[in-house]
Amino acid sequence: MTVPVFLSRELDGTELTLDGPEGRHAASVRRLRAGERVDLTDGAGSVAECVVREVLKDALRLAVIARHTVEPPRRRLVVVQGLPKGDRGELAVEMMTEAGVDVIVPWSAARSITQWKGDKVAKALGRWRSTAREAGKQARRFHLPEVADLASTSHVERLLSEAALGLVLHEEAAEPLSGVHLPAEGDIVVVVGPEGGVSADELDRFRAAKAVPVLLGPTVLRTSTAGVAAAAVLMARTGRW
Repeated sequence: MTVPVFLSRELDGTELTLDGPEGRHAASVRRLRAGERVDLTDGAGSVAECVVREVLKDALRLAVIARHTVEPPRRRLVVVQGLPKGDRGELAVEMMTEAGVDVIVPWSAARSITQWKGDKVAKALGRWRSTAREAGKQARRFHLPEVADLASTSHVERLLSEAALGLVLHEEAAEPLSGVHLPAEGDIVVVVGPEGGVSADELDRFRAAKAVPVLLGPTVLRTSTAGVAAAAVLMARTGRW
């Protein structure tokens, strides 16, 4: 059985109490029992390996048996995700989190059918961040991905210009993603357009910011699956898989 992972800000000491929403989920939903193993993490690389000592109504008392730290990757993978329709944004976040993407940037693209405005921004960001948090625990990630604030096209331009490598997935690109030269370190930023794709103006602006248009494959993927497919290629090529 895979050892479950829970988030905790408190990892110091030889005995810990997991309470709050995480403890309630562990005790009432997962129904963990004394003697079972769990891992606690702060989501930033620190891990406390524990054994359940006692199960309370909404909490666990744990004995720490080991600690370790997971170092962050030398090359971060940043995916700029054009806002998809409906709940397909959460699907994209879930899959990219499972694949190991380090930063997910929601992007209000020119052709995004969905637009976050007013009160929708905080609510939508909350859903994306909650999805990343839960998917990260499920995938046993000890470095949870950052879900950045909503980005404009100008912000995406800055990300690309500052990256070690900027890439734009585009169906008319000549160079395949599998063949592009990768940097030894630094951020790799990948732009995924919305359902309508990246506009000609956006593509010109991204090219001016040093980004390279790349072809993901012979088929056209949905915006919600293109990011995880690109991540899989890059994770394998950088040796993280």
